[in-house]
Amino acid sequence: MTEKQTEKQTAVSQQNGQSREEHLQMLKTMMVIRAFEEKAEALYALGQVHGTMHLSIGQEATAVGLSSALAPSDYLLNTHRGHGHCLAWGSTPDRMMAEFLGREAGYCRGRGGSMHIADVEANNLGANGIVAGGLPIAVGVGLSIKLRKTNQVGAVVFGDGASNEGAFHESLNMASIWQLPIIYLCENNQYAMSMAVERAVNIERISQRGCAYGIPGVTVDGNDVLAVQAAVAEAVERARAGDGPTLIEALTYRYRGHSKSDRQAYRTRDEVKEWQDRDPIRRFASQLGLNDELRETLLAEAQEIIEASVEFAKASPEPELSSIMEGVYA
Repeated sequence: MTEKQTEKQTAVSQQNGQSREEHLQMLKTMMVIRAFEEKAEALYALGQVHGTMHLSIGQEATAVGLSSALAPSDYLLNTHRGHGHCLAWGSTPDRMMAEFLGREAGYCRGRGGSMHIADVEANNLGANGIVAGGLPIAVGVGLSIKLRKTNQVGAVVFGDGASNEGAFHESLNMASIWQLPIIYLCENNQYAMSMAVERAVNIERISQRGCAYGIPGVTVDGNDVLAVQAAVAEAVERARAGDGPTLIEALTYRYRGHSKSDRQAYRTRDEVKEWQDRDPIRRFASQLGLNDELRETLLAEAQEIIEASVEFAKASPEPELSSIMEGVYA
């Protein structure tokens, strides 16, 4: 590493008190998330994945920034675009890929698939295929924490489109009244399916909605992993102190369509390219002063992890038809 790169890394470490090893692990997790989703996309194209999926390629910094500011004892409620959040939370790529391919070794025994991966033992309470579906559940999680006096925090992730659902407003209102320890993280990736956020929201920032409920609203650069981490860390400190919820809006962008059926006729290639120039992985690697050799090494390691996860998943059995009703409660 050159003297200039060393100085850059020292400055970054001094910013939040973390070591170079911790930052490199955060970067590698972002790379693993990207590699997982690119492989998932390829498997879908080969017909090995059924149904649909929602990729978060380009949004890796929000997932890693959020999880890195929370404790393992805290809770996560995820969105349908949630592969990255599961991996950042600590879910193994092996079992993630097995779930993705509908195998028994998956976190939900292959029954949840892309949109409903959960790991309750690790306090990952799962994703939700209903837009804004996790927001009311977050109130229940927060109330449980408060009644049990465990000093935990719950984090719920949702998109800009979900902020226009009634569940968003009802959840924030109740969490505010009861001062529940909930972090509301809105991933504003600029589009709710094909609806541009500026056409759906008549305010400059979604975070401004926090003031209607008497809670802090913060907008942060969602492609800057350390900025997301710092915003979440401040909200966590406030929640643990008993001061209630915080609404965080992370400005980011999805490079792919809303889902695999999306032709993306609502945006231009120039717009996508403009956001790709702010890519969160390249940006953090540059911020850490990585040389080309180390960056390529980390990328290769991430690719190897994902290729191994595919082998694991394909070697895992499919669920037996006789067990199809197991775990069905309604």
